[in-house]
Amino acid sequence: MTLLRNGLIAIAVGGVIAGFSGGLPRWPLAALLALWPALGGHWLEVWFLNWLRPRLTAARGVQIASRMAVWFAGGIVLAVGMAFTAMALTGFRPTHWPAWWLAGLGFIGIEMIAHLALQLRGRPSFYNGLG
Repeated sequence: MTLLRNGLIAIAVGGVIAGFSGGLPRWPLAALLALWPALGGHWLEVWFLNWLRPRLTAARGVQIASRMAVWFAGGIVLAVGMAFTAMALTGFRPTHWPAWWLAGLGFIGIEMIAHLALQLRGRPSFYNGLG
């Protein structure tokens, strides 16, 4: 179920990205690259919930700061994976790299939106401290 859900998210996001950057021929690559934050982000969250969070103090501030740090660092790692995948499959070599911290902040934004959707559906999320 997880692979299906995250695969569909990557296909949809890839379609949107391809629509703005060259059309249908770019959709498969864009979907593959979108799979990094979709599926990689899922496993990052599973790691946080099942391994790191139980080892932290239950204080809400510590939990929030730790999760933000994991999202920030994880976003950077996932962006590097996306960049290397794109370079390996296209041969493109960027002349300059965007600021690394943008990937971390961007991934925090993605996770905040994903958890907002969970919160609005009454599910455990970052916002209610249950997820």
